[in-house]
Amino acid sequence: MFTIVIGLNHRTAPVEVRERLSFSNEQAREFLTKLRSKPGVSAVVLLSTCNRTEFYMFFTNEIARTAVIEVLCRRAGLEFSELKRYLYVYTENDCVRHLFRVAAGLDSMVLGETQILGQVKDAYQLALEAGTTGSYFNALFQQALAVGKRVRTETGIDKNPVSVSYAAVELAKQNLGSIEGRNVLVVGAGKMSELTVKHLVANGVTGVIVSNRSFERAEELASRFGGRAVRFDELYRWMERADIVISCTGASHHVIHAREMAAVMAKRRGAKIFMIDIAVPRDVEPAVATLPGIVLFDIDALQGVVDGNLAERQKMAAEAERIIEEEVEGFRRRQAEQAVIPTVVALKKLGEEIKQKELRRAFNRLGDLSDYERRVIMSLANSIANQLLHEPVRRLKDLALTSQGLFYAEAVQELFKLDLKENSAQEELPAAAKGKG
Repeated sequence: MFTIVIGLNHRTAPVEVRERLSFSNEQAREFLTKLRSKPGVSAVVLLSTCNRTEFYMFFTNEIARTAVIEVLCRRAGLEFSELKRYLYVYTENDCVRHLFRVAAGLDSMVLGETQILGQVKDAYQLALEAGTTGSYFNALFQQALAVGKRVRTETGIDKNPVSVSYAAVELAKQNLGSIEGRNVLVVGAGKMSELTVKHLVANGVTGVIVSNRSFERAEELASRFGGRAVRFDELYRWMERADIVISCTGASHHVIHAREMAAVMAKRRGAKIFMIDIAVPRDVEPAVATLPGIVLFDIDALQGVVDGNLAERQKMAAEAERIIEEEVEGFRRRQAEQAVIPTVVALKKLGEEIKQKELRRAFNRLGDLSDYERRVIMSLANSIANQLLHEPVRRLKDLALTSQGLFYAEAVQELFKLDLKENSAQEELPAAAKGKG
């Protein structure tokens, strides 16, 4: 078996491709079960955020990889020759390293962002509930979460981070100058919207307008920042007076359409409107950008803002990368050693059985012995058995860290005719635990 991640992110694919492989929690749960049922796939975790979709899997053969990619092609509605341009694939230790970097915020659009750690945790929890993880992935994702926390604690890379919401507000400032006193309409009432409103208020925007399908959630968010909540069916009416619209809902389809926006612009009588869509899938129908008077940016347009705030965190990133390499090596060692434990346990059990059998035979033949004499004989037997097994066991653990580790474990099993009981760690031994990668 071997571990693999197949994915695409903001660096490899534009938002119009990423949104085709975006998943809600319910869709992700169904897709996990679908992929897990494919022959050769023994475990799968799906991480889907606004900037990435990644499938972490346990494969038994290359045929399984082809089958999974075919499923992704159908989901995206793209031919393999087209989709593969946007995909990256990492296996074994490279897969482990990638996951650790993602959890640490080193692979994010916003270097060192904190939100991704919670998203990795949620993705793992969803797969755990769906029964698609297995013991190796349980260990891998739990370690990834620990690595993400360690990087942030030891480097401070998440201090004063530039979030996507912050970047959206900065983009508005760059294009409009001061946004103080502007009429701003925020569509959506989730975490991203909350951060957006927070940054707007910090930049002098008073009376932010919040609209959401759940009016109660819109009211809750607006009230915390002295804003106003409006019902979703009144959204376009309020756009008639907005200077800036920032949309970030969790909808799986467009919620702002070109036909309705054309009617809005007709009533604005030439007044321009600045729109930022930071949702994936996109909230705003792309055709809206063609309407006179509308300036529309999607989430990919934020990269320039983010790049301008990297200098300080890049220094911290160098230390973070060192921690990642240390953690990857530590995880590889632990998994490699864990992989040979069933063989070591079986070998020691065999040695104990032989020792006890020969002690019984010796005691029966020697007749009455004093307690002292029995202790001396038992000590001798223990010493011989321990010394005979010590070096093979030590060497087997050392060799587990090499590419030949599994071969030597199997050789010991064959030579001593060891009876290994079913062990999940042995069944899920990935190539990364064999010292490859």
